[in-house]
Amino acid sequence: MATASAPASRSVRRPQSGPKEHLYIWEAKDKTGKTVRGEMRAASDSVVKTSLRRQGITPTKIKKSVMSRGHKVTDKDIALFTRQLATMMKSGVPLLQAFDIGIKGTGNPGLARLLNEVRGEVETGSSLSQAFSKFPLHFDRLFCNLIAAGEQAGILDAILERLATYKEKILAIKNKIKSALFYPSAVIIVSAVVVSVIMIWVVPTFKEVFASFGAELPAPTMVVIGISDFFVANWWILFGLLAAGIVASIATYKRSVAMQIAVDRILLKLPVVGDIIRKATIARWSRTLSTMFSAGVPLVEALDSVGAASGNHLYMIATRNIQNEVSTGLSLNVSMQNSNVFPSMVTQMVSIGEEAGQLDHMLSKVADFYDQEVDDSVAAMSTLLEPLIMVFLGVVIGGLVVAMYLPIFKLGTVV
Repeated sequence: MATASAPASRSVRRPQSGPKEHLYIWEAKDKTGKTVRGEMRAASDSVVKTSLRRQGITPTKIKKSVMSRGHKVTDKDIALFTRQLATMMKSGVPLLQAFDIGIKGTGNPGLARLLNEVRGEVETGSSLSQAFSKFPLHFDRLFCNLIAAGEQAGILDAILERLATYKEKILAIKNKIKSALFYPSAVIIVSAVVVSVIMIWVVPTFKEVFASFGAELPAPTMVVIGISDFFVANWWILFGLLAAGIVASIATYKRSVAMQIAVDRILLKLPVVGDIIRKATIARWSRTLSTMFSAGVPLVEALDSVGAASGNHLYMIATRNIQNEVSTGLSLNVSMQNSNVFPSMVTQMVSIGEEAGQLDHMLSKVADFYDQEVDDSVAAMSTLLEPLIMVFLGVVIGGLVVAMYLPIFKLGTVV
């Protein structure tokens, strides 16, 4: 069992990033004269030639390519492959053969291409952590650091199993958050589409009918017709501004750290949803630190990867401050208290874990607790949202329908 002090003296080799590499498609002749084809990621075509000749293959054609985007490699694909690789390694399957099985077994050509490139790196002499580090889009620093720790300690199969469990649980948390936000988002979007259709096409038809009445229309009907006239006259401007605003907001969010921090702060303050996001963030934070610490990664070095894995900029900043305080000799639980982003229950359990020498175990318990809290909160929110959404739809859509039928009701009473 890892403790807060035991792993501090152990250093973990960090994967080094090399020059920018490209994907090359090659064709060559093997020792028997048979034509073989494949793909390889390298810094230049000369590196590809050298690598192929080292394998006893004579290259005849090499051209640069771009990795196909038609088949996206998702987090679920990486989690599934990690679990498969862990199972095969525990069963004694050689590493390269395990990659071959994974490549042939996947139904995603993008994943097969990615695994083939990683396999090629390993086959040419790179360690597994170095091979993974060449593809940071799919294997982050936390993933590579844990693999490096497993290689150094000779427990790669155990580390892969921990990684697989970690990936699966983190993926489950993400799916819970998505499911919590999907229903209200879908209702709002559908409502906006329905209201737009009513305003642009339905209301003008009623307006023509009402014009033949020659009578004064009720105030609600006049308001709806006025809004409809504005929509019909300016719909292309409204939708253009909306689309431009969305694109500009996304672009600014990606480039501006200040905006990302502001958005994350607002999300945490939202009623109901903010509480779910906070619990999910704490669960991710705790599970990431538990996984790295139990793998023997020193605490200060483990904190280096934990902040990014939390998925929230406020917790990234807090983790950076915690790391600085821990590196000066302050205990983890006191540093977490100083950050003011963790509930007292979390810091107390961390304190108990530090005193008992079971910090990784306590952090895992915290993660399990908040996982369950996220489940319960999502279920409660779904129950709460259903009647609220029905009221919202009734007020918006029902109000429009009533406003348009009021003149007809009024005409009926006159007759």
